[in-house]
Amino acid sequence: MRNGVLWLLTGRNNVEYVEWNFQSAEEFSTALRAGSVSSAELTEAAIARIEREDRAINAICVPDFDRARAAAHRADQARARGEDRPLLGIPMTVKESYDVAGLPTTWGMPQHANYVPTENAVQVARLEAAGAVVLGKTNVPLGLQDIQSFNEIYGTTTNPWDHERTSGGSSGGSAAALACGFGALSLGSDLAGSLRTPAHFCGVYAHKPTVGLAPTRGMVAPDAPALPIDLDLAVVGPMARTARDLGLLLDVMAGPDPLTHGRAYDVTLPPARHERLADFRVLVVEDHPLIPTGAAVRAGVNRVADALIDGGARVERHSPLLPDLTEAGTLYTQLLFSGSVARFPVDAYEQLQTRAAELHADDRSLDAARLRAMVFTHRDWLAVTNRRELHRHGWRQLFAEFDAVVCPITPTPAFPHDHNPDLLERRIDIDGGAYPYFDQLVWAGLATMPGLPATAIPTGLSTAGLPVGVQLIGPMFEDRTPLRLAELLEQKIGGFRPPR
Repeated sequence: MRNGVLWLLTGRNNVEYVEWNFQSAEEFSTALRAGSVSSAELTEAAIARIEREDRAINAICVPDFDRARAAAHRADQARARGEDRPLLGIPMTVKESYDVAGLPTTWGMPQHANYVPTENAVQVARLEAAGAVVLGKTNVPLGLQDIQSFNEIYGTTTNPWDHERTSGGSSGGSAAALACGFGALSLGSDLAGSLRTPAHFCGVYAHKPTVGLAPTRGMVAPDAPALPIDLDLAVVGPMARTARDLGLLLDVMAGPDPLTHGRAYDVTLPPARHERLADFRVLVVEDHPLIPTGAAVRAGVNRVADALIDGGARVERHSPLLPDLTEAGTLYTQLLFSGSVARFPVDAYEQLQTRAAELHADDRSLDAARLRAMVFTHRDWLAVTNRRELHRHGWRQLFAEFDAVVCPITPTPAFPHDHNPDLLERRIDIDGGAYPYFDQLVWAGLATMPGLPATAIPTGLSTAGLPVGVQLIGPMFEDRTPLRLAELLEQKIGGFRPPR
């Protein structure tokens, strides 16, 4: 395999090169330990592929190749000394929103185009300590506030399966990079499906950890201080091309922030509830009262359900224990949008107040929920978060009877680029019907609102040749249960495949 990389670099064997770049991090580690390849060779192969392929995709918005080569050299030296760390010598990428000392962190905001932090985010520091080789940073939407990844600074990231469609957001650059073979792993984040939706759109894996499991310090908007804040909904998490690689990276990421001395979430994750597919108890949910499920996604959900049944798992389609989906979607929308206006200018906030006051009292649409939430009082917010606690208790009761819930991530596969600056005017096409753009977030919010772990897995392709994924929602702080189920399903139905 060592010669396979060198052959490609001299133009002698393109097939070997492609196969090597799509190997998993686990396979990279095995080869590195065996001495059949060096980190320097893996890194040069990844850089060569990025330089050749990324012009059409635009996944890597901030390359850092010189420092990557230096890190690979250090990794090879460390291995020669007998060291063996979890990610030693493995090339990977990091979402642009993470602080990496010496590289810009802009969140796609033009006013911060020249902002360069001097310290690494806590997760970037953990990657470095684990021996990873960071190839660069991946593209995001403006302020991380879109289901697509484009901004004025870095442009648009396209979907590797269809360049006329989005790769998703806000970790869209990371998902596209993985689908293209630009490194084996990527570091992303998730507030509104930002790990899971890009994984679904690009045919890769992602894991939204239990809220608070992995510290977020340094994954912060430009100019804001990098503090160990306990975020209400947002998490940081791993992305990969295999389910096992998600666990590999999560083990590096998980654990308390040193600045908090482990006061909040100093826990040891329990093992998966089961090791065999036949032992799992799974609730499959494919319909949501607030938005239709498109045929392509429905087919993906049913492929997973069929695989579970074929593997001997206990599968149910309905349960009275499932918390009310309409209220769950509304609560999530309120919590999400109540925090979106914290930095709005006073005049813009007052305009929102006027518009919210004009809503009819009987308007219970998600559009109305969004607008009302943006002008919540603290009293309003406390009422909503108290309702959230009731939903969390409902999930605890459900997970006494089930081990995981299988459901969509969004109602459709990747959709065409839509850069309408007024996001509230955008519409999502679901099998010929037009629906408010942000209504598709209710599926992602099902796990986000109560803080549950959720693993995004590919399930195959739609009839149009686009990737389709589903999410496996698990019990709080039992992240290894959906991750293990993801591994078993990967063995059963297959996993990542390179774009055609």
